[in-house]
Amino acid sequence: MGRSVATTKVSLLIADVDGTLVTPDKLLTEAAKSAVQEIGRRGIVFAITSSRPPRGMSMFVEPLKLQTPLAGYNGGVFAKPDLSVLEQHVLPSATAAEAVKLFRSRGLDVWLFSGNDWLVEDPHGAHIAHETSTVRFAPEVVTDFGGYFDTAAKIVGVSNDFALVARCETEARERFSGRASVSRSQPYYLDVTAMDANKGAVVDFLSRYSGVPREEIATIGDSQNDVPMFRRSGLSIAMGNASDEVKAEADLITESNDADGFAKAMERFVLIR
Repeated sequence: MGRSVATTKVSLLIADVDGTLVTPDKLLTEAAKSAVQEIGRRGIVFAITSSRPPRGMSMFVEPLKLQTPLAGYNGGVFAKPDLSVLEQHVLPSATAAEAVKLFRSRGLDVWLFSGNDWLVEDPHGAHIAHETSTVRFAPEVVTDFGGYFDTAAKIVGVSNDFALVARCETEARERFSGRASVSRSQPYYLDVTAMDANKGAVVDFLSRYSGVPREEIATIGDSQNDVPMFRRSGLSIAMGNASDEVKAEADLITESNDADGFAKAMERFVLIR
């Protein structure tokens, strides 16, 4: 990408969670924990960001000794490790309602996230059991989303038809241009968040919060929604399990998350600096 990555100083590392920090089975390996500990010993600040709600990131606070804000919903909510909210960005009510209507009309299941709450209308929908296991709490079942549009931090369209999700992404990007951020956090999840809720904004927030210039921030991730933080940081690392499109946006590429790619990236690309 034209930057002298070999000499980039790293004072803050921001890691995506799913597909990056954890294994495909959502486990935090001993190698990953040791790498984070060593990062701290070197004086490098460590933070995590995810499309998950902050509550769904809380299981990492203790094992990783996190002291930085949890950047949930791709930057829609920043919460302290005790889950108290520092800053949040919600969708315009009309945009939230329109996103729900669009996803339903295209045959996607719909989830709505508000604060730390995960709301669904069908408790047996696609990926609910999987997501419950991932974030370690179950959704609240509601009969209608209408009363939550004013506080919606994220609308998610869900389908196992990956091509359908990709088509909906293109349509949603065009429809909500200038009104919302649209990105896939997984091939089966299409996220709609506030304009200021994207991982590029996460870099800006954590830069201000930590007093670290963006040029000294390293980022690591695997999904399309990680690309905005790649573009805002001084050093970017793509996981081996990332798509070729995502890899093309990164400065460096590590191994996949089923081969301790996060820990290996820390050893090869960060701790040597």
